[in-house]
Amino acid sequence: MKENAEKFRALDPAELDKQLREGAEQMFRLRFQLSMGQMDGVKKLRSLRKERARILTVLQQKGVAPSAAAAAPVPLVTKTTPKTAVKKAVPKKTAPKTVAPKKVVAKSKKGA
Repeated sequence: MKENAEKFRALDPAELDKQLREGAEQMFRLRFQLSMGQMDGVKKLRSLRKERARILTVLQQKGVAPSAAAAAPVPLVTKTTPKTAVKKAVPKKTAPKTVAPKKVVAKSKKGA
């Protein structure tokens, strides 16, 4: 573990920033593959996450802030705020009215 941190401590902040961005892009691709079912294990994803944490730690120890693009993790799915949709007036579907047939009453003849 210490050899990994030492490897990063030897690099200059610009190179660390570059590696941080590349790691973020790799993590995005791996998470996408994982969600699509194309990747079986998560070992590579875990190692990338640990590597990014080491780089961020070294940058913090050096007192250098990473660039905003490199430090922020890349989200798998970006959520957008729903736009307020204007509802169109849709006429209600009603069943056609049926007209009941008139009853025919037979008149009886009384008195015939």
